[in-house]
Amino acid sequence: MRCFYCKGDSTVESKATDVFEFDSNLIIIRNIPCQECEQCGEKFYTTEVVREVERIVNEAKKFIQEVSIIDYAKVA
Repeated sequence: MRCFYCKGDSTVESKATDVFEFDSNLIIIRNIPCQECEQCGEKFYTTEVVREVERIVNEAKKFIQEVSIIDYAKVA
């Protein structure tokens, strides 16, 4: 896979943490599978992972408190 930002030629499998803001609340999802550019460190998600993250965020909105921390691997 080629990096969209630096055009580097090499990516590796990695994990990411992303933060989503909903009203005045935060949803933090850890351990999201991704590809990471070895040159610049930019992280990329597959379409399947993006859809799963959207599903997780929508479910979390139903029971959110001020901050929710979710482990992707445990709910995907």
